Amino acid sequence: MNQRFDKFFLCVFFILITSSYVFSQSTFAPINDDYYHLIDRLEIKRGKFSEGFHSNVKPFERKAIVELTDSILKEGNVSLTERDWQTIDYLREDSWEWTKGYVSTDSARSSKLSRLDPGNKFRLFKGKMSNGQRRFWQHPADFYSYHDKDFDLHLNFTTNNFIGSDNNVDSPLWLTSRGVEIRGMINEKLGFYTYVSDNQGVFPKYVMDYTKAYNFPGEGLAKKIQNDKGVDYFSGRGYITFKPLKAINVKFGHDVNVFGSGYRSLLLSDNSSPYLFLRIDTQLGRFHYTNLWSSMINNQKGASEGLLLNKKFSAIHHLSVNVTDKINIGVFEAEVFSRDSTGGGFDLNYLNPIIFYRYIESYIGSQDNALLGFDFRWLVGKKASIYSQFVLDEFLTKHMFNGDGSWTNKYSFQLGGKYIDAFGIPNLDLQTELNIVRPYTYSHKDGGRNYVHYNQSLAHPLGANFKELLGIVRYKVTPRLSIYGTQMFAKQGKDPTGSGANFGSNPLLDYDTRTAVIPGNNNLGHKIGQGMLAKTSFTDLRLTYSLAHNFFLDARCLFRNLKSEDVNVAEKSKIFSFAIRYNMAYRNQTF
Repeated sequence: MNQRFDKFFLCVFFILITSSYVFSQSTFAPINDDYYHLIDRLEIKRGKFSEGFHSNVKPFERKAIVELTDSILKEGNVSLTERDWQTIDYLREDSWEWTKGYVSTDSARSSKLSRLDPGNKFRLFKGKMSNGQRRFWQHPADFYSYHDKDFDLHLNFTTNNFIGSDNNVDSPLWLTSRGVEIRGMINEKLGFYTYVSDNQGVFPKYVMDYTKAYNFPGEGLAKKIQNDKGVDYFSGRGYITFKPLKAINVKFGHDVNVFGSGYRSLLLSDNSSPYLFLRIDTQLGRFHYTNLWSSMINNQKGASEGLLLNKKFSAIHHLSVNVTDKINIGVFEAEVFSRDSTGGGFDLNYLNPIIFYRYIESYIGSQDNALLGFDFRWLVGKKASIYSQFVLDEFLTKHMFNGDGSWTNKYSFQLGGKYIDAFGIPNLDLQTELNIVRPYTYSHKDGGRNYVHYNQSLAHPLGANFKELLGIVRYKVTPRLSIYGTQMFAKQGKDPTGSGANFGSNPLLDYDTRTAVIPGNNNLGHKIGQGMLAKTSFTDLRLTYSLAHNFFLDARCLFRNLKSEDVNVAEKSKIFSFAIRYNMAYRNQTF
């Protein structure tokens, strides 16, 4: 970033953080598909949107999650299963500092499910302080915690370890991850969060193939180990957050942000690694307005000539409106840009929080990458939700509706739904989702302007030029045992290996190098699936057993069949694994 931006940003930041009166502030629950579905399920069963957060803007504040459970308990008219009551206790225990002492609805049941040795029968936890409380795991959610009106601290260690097999890898699969997670508040005004982990492992071949083409999923720098069969990587996230005004939340740090209500997001997802950002959320009644400015990494080949990787920047805003208690619509706009060629940094024009960025782009005469998007969600009868997204990356009106297949018709579309307690079966939840992305969507002329961070798409892991259908089953069989099943069918047009062609699936490639599908004309005739067609069937079954709060055993069986005329792409995978994890989200790696 240039010096002008540094000085301006620091000035604004410290004015905000040193405001004489700051409102009560909460940290955020990390992005985790299993965890966020539990919240989604409760909101659907309640039959109206939560007051404390908009479900299409993630992550959520912990305080707002507890407020949702407070509202359900206070209203008393939400039809809950026994598992739902356990979920409420789990969510409240996970953010107990906001429960005002009323952590669980059934303390005996909650203690039994959340502790390894609830009655200390086996004397696993001998250490006690002078007041008789446990020194460690006083609350099941935290290894160590301290809470009073001036200081709140939650300290946890994290780990994820698995062993498994892949018929395409001639050695065992394995992973070992060790980390620390710390969060808390100072004077209930300034929230802070940090997470760091060291990770090494050998992964399925399809994951390593993805790593060679882009990067290790969801991470930054990843070093190859064991003859390129595995990776060694360091993960880190951290931020501070505060409220200078009652309706405004400020968050600054390294993390991911998500807009959307589906399994995937075509607007902004958690597919890429964490990035540096400044985020301002303004919530006034039914309106939630988000400004997100970020500094990202352009790590494409030849992008960096020195020791530092080249930077790129994005300016994003999203307006979410609860039209009714059941219908939400959102409008999204993003600009991705780089000023390396002019020796500049972040363009100050994009700091305007209430202006259409497309105007700024034309005003300064740039060719930055502009995206416009819309999203929608509807709660249906306390049993289901329907959601959708639409993204316009680029288009010309004369080509948009005449069917000539212009390459400028760069758009993506999502339609999905969730069905809770499906067919009258308690705790059985179904989800289906369709994603369609046109060729060359999210790409641009160079790595400084494509919708990519650290060589990974900021939207969908498949990139572009595909159709995908997802089906997801979630069934909580017992208080401890859950079953997750994921079925994905995808058709994607890929570039033939070694051909140098660009049929629009890889967002890293310059769209000016597009391959003609009509002889002598590379502008028209483009359609989804062009190039070397690859058909992927992905069937993933996982059994998860909860030993204690955020302490899980996972057994996984995965069958992946990728059919293609390109023998370098076609592959059949049979993967089995067993894992033990604590305070770490499950990595789905569904692609």
